[in-house]
Amino acid sequence: MHLITLGCARNEVDSEELAGRLEAGGFRLVAEPCDATAVLVNTCGFVEAAKKDSIDTLLAATELKSGSTQAVVAVGCLAERYGVELATSMPEADAVLGFDDYADIAGRLQRILHGERHTSHLPRDRRRLLPVTPAARPSIAAKVSIPGHGAAEDLPAGIGPASGPRPVRRRIDGGPSAPLKIASGCDRRCSFCAIPSFRGSYVSRPPAEIVAEARWLVEHGVREVFLVSENSTSYGKDLGDLRLLERLLADLAAVDGLDWVRVSYLQPAEMRPSLIETLAGTLGVVPYFDLSFQHGSGPVLRRMRRFGDAESFLGLLAEIRRLAPEAGVRSNVICGFPGETEADLEVLEQFLIAAELDAIGVFGYSDEDGTEAARLEGQLSPAEIEARREHVDELAEQLVADAAERRVGRQVQVLIEETAAETIGRAAHQGPEVDGSVRLLVGDAAAGVGDLVRARVIAAEGADLVAEPDRVESPRGGAAGG
Repeated sequence: MHLITLGCARNEVDSEELAGRLEAGGFRLVAEPCDATAVLVNTCGFVEAAKKDSIDTLLAATELKSGSTQAVVAVGCLAERYGVELATSMPEADAVLGFDDYADIAGRLQRILHGERHTSHLPRDRRRLLPVTPAARPSIAAKVSIPGHGAAEDLPAGIGPASGPRPVRRRIDGGPSAPLKIASGCDRRCSFCAIPSFRGSYVSRPPAEIVAEARWLVEHGVREVFLVSENSTSYGKDLGDLRLLERLLADLAAVDGLDWVRVSYLQPAEMRPSLIETLAGTLGVVPYFDLSFQHGSGPVLRRMRRFGDAESFLGLLAEIRRLAPEAGVRSNVICGFPGETEADLEVLEQFLIAAELDAIGVFGYSDEDGTEAARLEGQLSPAEIEARREHVDELAEQLVADAAERRVGRQVQVLIEETAAETIGRAAHQGPEVDGSVRLLVGDAAAGVGDLVRARVIAAEGADLVAEPDRVESPRGGAAGG
């Protein structure tokens, strides 16, 4: 069996759950799709470009069926979102499985391999599976299939924590950093986003379960956990404690052998002072702020059903940098939203210039099925949306390069991730995969994958940095040599 994962870090966690369940059910994970009897594609269904990538990947996988591969199966967000419609439009795929199939994924796949035809689900709004009131959800959530929240008894060794709660997980990527899901779903009603309809209402995982999984990850070589959810700032609201994230961060930072705890997907409107202070000042929690601004124009944000504007966002950034001057800050923005004027676009550009962000993702607006934005007046043409996206993306690329240049001469702590042709890692202000990297000029210094290295930045190459090491560090800051 081979798993292909598309989309965000949340999907990576879901893939490792699927791998754990499949291995517990008798399947063996192989590194190459051409060696697999079955290929599962964990799809992304967020925006049009991601959906196209998922379809293209599924079609490419079906070309392997002339060899050893007997079945190609779609799972993940696109599969859940479209179900039987996707199965009908893609007869090349052998099955389309939704989230409700995950608990028995091994059984489903065995039956598919034996020629049984799977009947795909008819999609439904998964928000309706749980009560509207967050506090009423915990007792019911256990009865609903929520990827990343499942548990199983009597798992084989190496799948899930050795003690405590038993979430199912089998590591696929053996690197020193791993995503760790703290919640699923979303209660926000952004007019452009369909995620709540197929991911469901917001559900927090219990802190004890998260900490147990973090300890298990450390046992498997992880030194950094990257906390993921659709909206991390809402963590704990369904458990009756809106400050639970701050306590969870402290508990994770205390896990032996875990050096970095990083949080993703923070909503600017929900950034309370206590959370900023915890992220900025807790030893072991990296001062990293993945803030979902989406735009800088107040009127555009109102149409997006979001809060804030350029002035309030800049105020938030000023407070973050007052507490943690070296903090890393990244964000995503959308260009070409319905009704966006040239003046709105100028506000966005000026905001990005003033914000001095370390990483910026720029997306062109696309209509998503079932969203309010798809019905709004003032729709721009695809050509105009793409022109605006390209214009802002060019600006963002220069701004990110400028931010990297400002770090030249500063000292950084680097987590080593590669040591093949070159020694490559990430500094504390850089999130996994999307925020740039650090190339270390190690010379004769010994630095292996998973080591933390103190280094001084000597050059910038776009978003990436070049640094000379000072010393390799043992867990949580002790010098190991040099």
